[in-house]
Amino acid sequence: MPSPTFDLAFDPHYGRAVNVAPGVQRITANNPSPFTFHGTNSYIVGTSAVAVIDPGPENEAHFEALIKALMGRTVTHIVITHTHRDHSPLAEKLQKETGAVTVGEGSHRVARPLYDGEVNPFAESADTHFVPDIALGDGETIKGYGWALTAVLTPGHAANHAAFALEGTGILFSGDHVMAWSTSIVAPPDGSMADYMASLDKLIARRDHLLFPGHGGPVKRPASFVRALKTHRRMRERAIVERIKAGDQLIPDMVKVIYRDTDPRLHGAAALSVFAHIEDLVERGIVQANGPPSLFGAYRLSAGAGR
Repeated sequence: MPSPTFDLAFDPHYGRAVNVAPGVQRITANNPSPFTFHGTNSYIVGTSAVAVIDPGPENEAHFEALIKALMGRTVTHIVITHTHRDHSPLAEKLQKETGAVTVGEGSHRVARPLYDGEVNPFAESADTHFVPDIALGDGETIKGYGWALTAVLTPGHAANHAAFALEGTGILFSGDHVMAWSTSIVAPPDGSMADYMASLDKLIARRDHLLFPGHGGPVKRPASFVRALKTHRRMRERAIVERIKAGDQLIPDMVKVIYRDTDPRLHGAAALSVFAHIEDLVERGIVQANGPPSLFGAYRLSAGAGR
């Protein structure tokens, strides 16, 4: 299975709603960055009475674009895939404007407790104010006029990450779990690589025909793409083990080699991804850490591993 072929072709059409499927529109916020691609996608599901998925960051122009697109329609639900600040903060203002109920897996939390002295590098990116009116468990469904959305819990990128299946269409709103333009950032303690890999397996077992992600364009062949994502992650894992076998003990040294062709601006995120893999490798007994795993700790192979 080859690594995924990422699709960077995407026109955000800032400020206006774009029809992407029957009964589905996309509006992209003008908040581009190395982590958000061209910006955060908000989706409108339905016709006369609708749900808004991921209203986005605190961005007045984006809020006005949403209100313009929603004119003449009733918003019944505001659905949040996860509580990072590029996805959920505008929910509060949109709820005040529309009276809709908010929906999500739950409020923000870390994937594991912090170790003594550990700092969460993604703490500032978390929307800790959002608490859904309706907390959905895996497989639970909300229904509107002519549509139904079922929660597919996909922790990994964030502990409370959920994708949402639009029943009867083969469409899955995949948030930041699976995107066509890039792999998802998995940064402990906010995220968990073990959870992320298990969530990839969950999508592989599904039969979705189209994924609409939180950033960039659609994933048009989900089954093969998600399998390739899993292969890519396993290749990264093997590369980390090989760097440790070669004598690297520190994550920055591994990143310099493994990500030598990656934009240096993303090396910090790459280090967090390596850390997430190492946490998983430690948990599985393949790698040992000097004390609790940390971004700046030293690592070695466990006895007999990788030999």
